[in-house]
Amino acid sequence: MNGKILRVIAGIMFIVLICGCTSNDGKKVQLSVFHAGSLSVPFEEMENEFEKTHPNVDVQREAMGSVETIRKVTELGREADVIGSADYSLIETMMFPEHAKWYAAFAKNQMVIIYTNKSKYSGEINRDNWYEILTGAGVEIGHSNPDTDPCGYRSLMTWQLAEKHYDKPGLYEKLSRNAPEKNIRPTETDLMALLDTGELDYVFIYRSIAVQHGYRFIELPPEIDLGDLRYANFYKTVNVTLSDGTTQKGNPIVYGVTIPENAPNRGLAVEFVRLLLSDKGQQIMEKSAQVPINPAITNDKSRVPEEIKDLVVE
Repeated sequence: MNGKILRVIAGIMFIVLICGCTSNDGKKVQLSVFHAGSLSVPFEEMENEFEKTHPNVDVQREAMGSVETIRKVTELGREADVIGSADYSLIETMMFPEHAKWYAAFAKNQMVIIYTNKSKYSGEINRDNWYEILTGAGVEIGHSNPDTDPCGYRSLMTWQLAEKHYDKPGLYEKLSRNAPEKNIRPTETDLMALLDTGELDYVFIYRSIAVQHGYRFIELPPEIDLGDLRYANFYKTVNVTLSDGTTQKGNPIVYGVTIPENAPNRGLAVEFVRLLLSDKGQQIMEKSAQVPINPAITNDKSRVPEEIKDLVVE
């Protein structure tokens, strides 16, 4: 009798395990992950890894500029299970305290300039003369929209820092003249098609995207590329005011993740974030040229879900 009872219990547990991630109508549970466009490559791999171990879950990703990504939740009232931002500080400034209580900073990046063989002066540009090339007559520069995408306001910060670093008064304005409104797109990834067709000569973008898509690129000095924590105080000397009047201050490029307060599948969201912060997830980030922060850094460990507290530090 005891053996039969044990077999029944084991059978019930197996059914619960198999069906636990399936909705009542038998369809897969959808896990909504809203993230920055520059996280598309690593998060696609995260999605595949997660679905391997959760066969009854369908990870639904939406990529957009981080500001717009967060606004989907805070202004449009949409439900999301996970938010991945290219600027960790946006989670705090835009989501706290109503829509989120914590974040984990999990990876770094840096600004570079990408170009192709079609770009004007592509055979002459280098790390020392890039600002002279980019301010030349007829050169078309592109960057993403500062109002919707951190890469956009970081591009402008890079120009401000360059003016200070090289001691070239007026450099910011010269660069701006070669980057008219027609050269600005919603996200950094939207600019690549224009670069490929020769409509743009140079684009300010994250190093990870340059590596992931095989572009030629110019690495900038660490004093201006927003990628070196040693120069954090210098980065803070610049800022960009957006069209809504808010001001973004210069900071190192650090990615953040959180689980919104309205997450419909909180348990699965925690598991996805655990994958992201785990050794496996950090290997995926590193392979995507986004330097992992291991362990991840959180604003408040007491608010982080118990299941991932071992992967973060304050």
